[in-house]
This record gives sequence, structure tokens and C-alpha cells, in this order.
Amino acid sequence: MSPLTNSPRLASNPPNAMLNYVYAVLESESRLALAALGLDPGIGMLHNDTRNRDSLSCDLMEPVRPQVDAFLLDWLRRENLRREWFFEERDGNCRLMGSFAVRLSQTAQMWRNEVAPFAEWISKALWSTRFKHTEKEGPATRLTQRKRRSRNTELASPFSEPTPVAKCDFEAEHVEIVKIQKSIRRNMIRASGIIGHDPIARARRSETQGIQAAARQAWDPKDKPEWLDEKFYREKIQPELIAIPVPTIQSTLSVSEPYALRIRGRKCIPHPRHWLALGTLSKTPFPVDPKPCRNLSRS
Repeated sequence: MSPLTNSPRLASNPPNAMLNYVYAVLESESRLALAALGLDPGIGMLHNDTRNRDSLSCDLMEPVRPQVDAFLLDWLRRENLRREWFFEERDGNCRLMGSFAVRLSQTAQMWRNEVAPFAEWISKALWSTRFKHTEKEGPATRLTQRKRRSRNTELASPFSEPTPVAKCDFEAEHVEIVKIQKSIRRNMIRASGIIGHDPIARARRSETQGIQAAARQAWDPKDKPEWLDEKFYREKIQPELIAIPVPTIQSTLSVSEPYALRIRGRKCIPHPRHWLALGTLSKTPFPVDPKPCRNLSRS
């Protein structure tokens, strides 16, 4: 709450000014997504309809708000704010300079990709309430093009299908939502060149590469058994990795999800310090009991 208005409006400090601006960008993308699907952004379901607010746009913003908060918190943790990005008005209202506002507005593509599946889900939910409809009909997926890609007329919801309350598995539903959010985020990263080249992403990659380089330097080849060579890895360990979940490989080796996918898909051979951990993980029978390895799982 701003002390100027006792509401989120008119931020009195830089972080909240950034948050308000990115929320405004998200609201604009929500309004455009609803209009593209033929929905009236002003008729909401969760927010009350008022004269100067598009209530349905505010409804659509809600599932994406955590992504905006996480994005800005990550920014604040990894990059220092600069004086030339902000200015203060006489009443204490903190505003953004034009050059910095342009930089934040470049995240619009991110939020466009985030709100698209939820907007189409709302469209399908409203369409399903019609009295007469056939299974072959359905609202267009203009934002994600899911129907065109999958050649399936049924729109896949970003949520699990509604079930009776007595039989609802909330934990499974939460897991499904998290999976879809990760998929959306991956597509967002591929579609937007900003994410891969902004200072936050560069700093994160630099930190990860430094940790991996230190682990390689600290690794002693004597910790690897003599019989564990590249041939043994290719013939015995690598074929068994297809049955190992990617998150398990990722957490065991402390590597990224794309790299864990490449390891499991036999598209690359990891560093030798990981071979013993992968062999133990896949329960590959060893010729002899391996000696304890200092960097077995967290290297």
C-alpha cells in the first residue's frame, strides 16, 4: 500500500513503481488477448464491473501475477537499481524515466505468451455453457494455435478438467498446473530474445558456469574407478537413463533441465565425474563395488 493513496496506486519507492508499470503492461496484454478471442474485457467474473476498469482483464491477470512478482524479485536480487531510471514528484510519487520504461515494456511478449492459454481457457469455459453445441465445435485458438498444431478440435485447458469436489485431487491438480506453467515459461524463453540476453539471465548463466567450472577443477580423476571408462558408460549406463525422470537427473547432478534432457536422450556425454552417479542412479550392475566418490551427487 502506498502511503500517498492507501492503495497500490502512486508508488512511493522504485520497486513498487516497477511493479505497477509491469502490471499495466500485463493488463494491456490481457485486454488484447480477450479482444482477439471476441470477449468483452469489461464484463468480469471475479472483479466488480466499474466504469473505468476492464474487469475481465483483471480476472485474466490473476494467474500470471505470481510470474510478474517472481520476475521483478529476481531482477532486484541480481541487478542494482540506478538513479537515472527514476524521478520523484513533489508529492513523493516515484515515477519511471522513459528509457527505463521502454526497457520494462519489452517484457510484453513474455506476458502475452503467459496469458494466452488462460484467455483461451476462459473462452472455452464460456462457450461450454451454451445450451446447444456439438463436440466438433469450439472457440478458435487464435493465440496459441493449438488446434492447428495438434489437429484436435478440443482445447486443452491449462487446468485439469473439473471434477466433483468430493473426488478432487488437489495435489495432482497443482502438479499439473506447475507442469503447464513450466512449459509456458520454456516457450516464452524461446519466443523472446530478451530473456536470454538480459543482465539477469547473463548473471545467472555466469554464476552457474562458475560453479560447474569449480567442480570440474576440484574433481580428481583418481576418484573414478579404472573400469569406468567411456565405453562402459555408453554401453551399460547410457541406455538405462531413459527410464530415469529428468528432474531426478537434474537434482542428482545439479544441472539444468535442458542439459538433463540431453543426457537422458543420449545427445551428449556428461563429464566423467557424473558417470558413477548416473550408474548408481540407473542401478547399472558394476563389475566391482565402486569406491566412495567425493563428488557423487552434488558436484
